[in-house]
Amino acid sequence: MTTTITPPEPKTSSPISNSLTAGKLPNQAPWIVLGASLLVSVALFAMFAITGGEFNWAGMFIVAALVYVVTITSVSRVVEGPRKATDRFVTALVTGAFLLAMIPLVSLSVTVVTFGLNRFDAEFFSYSMRNVTGEGGGALHAIVGTLLMTGTAALISIPIGLMTSIYLVEYGRGRLARGITFLVDVMTGIPSIVAGLFAYALFAIFWGPGTRTGIAGAVALAVLMIPVVVRSSEEMLRLVPVELREASYALGVPKWLTIVKVVLPTSIAGITTGIMLAIARVIGETAPLLIAAGFTNSMNYDMTEGRMSSLPVFVYTQYANQGNPPEAYLDRAWAAALTLILIVMALNLIARLVARFFAPKYGR
Repeated sequence: MTTTITPPEPKTSSPISNSLTAGKLPNQAPWIVLGASLLVSVALFAMFAITGGEFNWAGMFIVAALVYVVTITSVSRVVEGPRKATDRFVTALVTGAFLLAMIPLVSLSVTVVTFGLNRFDAEFFSYSMRNVTGEGGGALHAIVGTLLMTGTAALISIPIGLMTSIYLVEYGRGRLARGITFLVDVMTGIPSIVAGLFAYALFAIFWGPGTRTGIAGAVALAVLMIPVVVRSSEEMLRLVPVELREASYALGVPKWLTIVKVVLPTSIAGITTGIMLAIARVIGETAPLLIAAGFTNSMNYDMTEGRMSSLPVFVYTQYANQGNPPEAYLDRAWAAALTLILIVMALNLIARLVARFFAPKYGR
């Protein structure tokens, strides 16, 4: 009796195994496809321009991006399979969104630097606008006012915001903590002009209606800063591992000392970054300072007496009240805007240095 052995049928691979074992495009393939897409788009718009139309640069880049996304997805689907094709499609969309978001940022930076350098000189940083009606003058009074009011607002809001966040994370329980969190969230979304009206009304009670001082502007900025400091510090404190606290308690360290010696040093980098973001958030405010602190062309170092100017209000007044020649007023406005951007950049660099030097060292 003979037995016939039937060979097993070859197994058909599943779509998943095909996509996992498919080929792979070379590393330079996306760049080649991108270059080809740009060439195709340039050729199309060049032909349109030759026939009498206008070469549209924005449209050229949009068409090139669409051609690239369709081409790279199609080629990857044929060579690498559907999984990798989907990955390349999403990567192209994310990269395009990033480039699209960078366009206004780069455009803004280039514009401010280009126009701001026209008056970015020694006179601009050493003179005020007292008795200046045309060309010349500077923004020293506005720079000093900005630093004084922002610094005072930081002195008010940082201790209050940091201690509030410590209470919410370490001590707060029940309805009181939930109520504070709700109020902080509400304060985060209030319009800045409301903070200015609040500060103006508060100081009008003691000094009379129409009173505008630097300390009122600082209070208005502090109202805007406190909720930002609270929320950012609270999130950083919650990221500290519970094991660190429990280890400190196990050694007999009291809770307040654990917060000071363990929790705060561990989260100091994130807290510092959050504080700098809060300062950058309020240093460019115009409406609350225009209402609470007013505007002046003269130097004023006294926070409690007289009006005090600031860089945002200086930019607004130079643009809104152009004289003769108008180019001088616009140049001063652009130079003040560039100065404000540089101050914010310096604050962020200082925050990074503070975070680097004061962050806990985990190495041996």
